Amino acid sequence: MDNLTMKDNLDNFRDLLAENKEWPMLYYFKFIVSNDQKKLDQVKELFADPSAITYRTSRDIRFISLSCKQYMPDPESIISIYKRAGFIDGLIAI
Repeated sequence: MDNLTMKDNLDNFRDLLAENKEWPMLYYFKFIVSNDQKKLDQVKELFADPSAITYRTSRDIRFISLSCKQYMPDPESIISIYKRAGFIDGLIAI
C-alpha cells in the first residue's frame, strides 16, 4: 500500500472512531506476526500494559495471533499504535 493510500485509510479510520465512540474507551487490538521472538517483542512494546496481551499460535506454529484490550483516551492514541505497528515487518493488523 502506498503512503497516500495508507494516510487516507488512517484519516478515514480516525474519523470513524471520533464519530462513533465515547472516550476514553476499551479498544481491542489484534495482530498476527510470524513466530519470531524479535517481532513478538516489537508488538509487546506497542502497549502500555503488555501483560494484557493474549497469544494464540497457528496450527503449524508458524504464526502467532496477539490480542490486547487497552483503555485508549482518544482516536489519535489508537492511530499512533497502528502507525508504530506498521514498522514491524510482516505484521498483519486485523
